[in-house]
Amino acid sequence: MSGAKFTDEFKRDAVAQVEDRGYPVREVAERLGVSTKSIYTWQKQFLRPAKVIQEVDAQADEIRRLKRDLLRVTEERDILKKATAYFARESR
Repeated sequence: MSGAKFTDEFKRDAVAQVEDRGYPVREVAERLGVSTKSIYTWQKQFLRPAKVIQEVDAQADEIRRLKRDLLRVTEERDILKKATAYFARESR
């Protein structure tokens, strides 16, 4: 398939077959009708370096922590609103 243009989705799926599912590059290339060089090129294009992966994981952890904190603070605010409304009625 010389000169064929492949979508990024097709390329990512090909790389995923090698990286995630453990298929040999040669086998994936033969099945998809592309060269092994193309698969290796796509791997370099789409795989993230270990440092980037660590940063993304750290950011995901931080986001989870912040969401938990936001939920806790929102619940505390709601409780205080209810208490304020209750005591406002009692003081009348």
